[in-house]
Parts: sequence; structure tokens; C-alpha cells
Amino acid sequence: MTRSVRAVLFDLDGTLHDRAATIREWLVGHTGRHALPAGYAERFTELDDFGYRPKREVMFLLAREFGLTHDPEVLLEDFWAHAFRAPVPMPHTHDVLRELRARGVLVGIVTNGWADKQRQTLVGLRLEGLVDDVVISKEVGLSKPDASIYRLALGRLGVDAAATWFVGDSPRNDVWGPQQVGMRAAYLPTGHGLNGEVPEATLRNVRDVLDLISDG
Repeated sequence: MTRSVRAVLFDLDGTLHDRAATIREWLVGHTGRHALPAGYAERFTELDDFGYRPKREVMFLLAREFGLTHDPEVLLEDFWAHAFRAPVPMPHTHDVLRELRARGVLVGIVTNGWADKQRQTLVGLRLEGLVDDVVISKEVGLSKPDASIYRLALGRLGVDAAATWFVGDSPRNDVWGPQQVGMRAAYLPTGHGLNGEVPEATLRNVRDVLDLISDG
């Protein structure tokens, strides 16, 4: 027996936001502005760990490893000032969100992060008019994978967990966490690999979300 789908909750970075592409574009300007050495951009990407490592730590490690004379705080300021000025959407994002809403499916975003930067990303991606609600961890004082943040998102949309899919790239935050409150989880493999988590679906791209709705 299939369950009707009333809502889809999405992660932001690595799911609707092609953060890797955004960071690659920023690194081109960043390395040019500060005359940074060959290998710096590649090492930043490694240390950044899909955004999970604090940027202050990343910049201090880079300065030490490359023997830079740059003040790490200046490099950090460049990141906060420029990195998310032109965020890149994941392919198919806008079309999928429009189609979901056309089918009467509620759409929400649940993301960890600083409110100002996540709001800047949402505006830059032109997503605010395509979703019904956005929950940002620093705004609500809760973070994935705390069960409370998923329950909050469900309550704000007025939907049951059993009628909701969660879509994201983090095995713990977007697969394991949502499943703890009764949601089905669709894993988009753009970040960390699964480590024992078992999603109900694995997606090739964002467009595959529409198959979840078609299947019930």
C-alpha cells in the first residue's frame, strides 16, 4: 500500500545548492586576489570537507601548510565576503520545485548554518518564491540531526512525517535523522558516503525527486 506524499523537505547545501561549484568559482577569485600558490585551491577543498570544518581552522591550516605570509583572518574575511555572492543551483532545482508545487506538494528547506549566509544563498539561488517554508538551524536554535528540528519543520508545514520525504546529501543529517521521526529519506550522493545508513531511495540528481512523488 503506497502512502500519499504531502510534502518534501530538502537540505540546502549539496542538495538544492551546488555548493561545490559555488566554492570552485569563489576560489578562482580568492586565489587571484591574494596571489595564492598552486595547490591552495585543491587543499582548501580537501580541508573544507564539504563545508563541515570551521573556516577559521581551514585558513589557519592553509597558512601553516603553505608557509603563507598572509594573515589567516584576512583570508577568512575574503571567504565570508565573497564565497556566496553568486551561488550555483543544483541542476534541475527550479524546475523540480515548480513541478512539486504544481502537483500540490508542499516544499520546505531544513538547513544547518548561519542565518545571514543561508538567507543570502537562498536569495542568490532565487529559491525563496519556490518553497513554502525554510528552517535554518541558527534561527531556531536547533540543528540536524536533532529530532526536534525535523518535528518543527513538519509542524510548520502542517504535515505528518509518514507523508513526507526528506532529500539531502548528508548520511546522518538527511537520512538517519529524518528517519528517526518517521520520514522517508532520499539520499543525493554529492557529499559524504553512506556509513551504515539505509535510505529509502538513492537519487542520481534532483530531478529524480519527481519519481518519489509518482511512486507514492
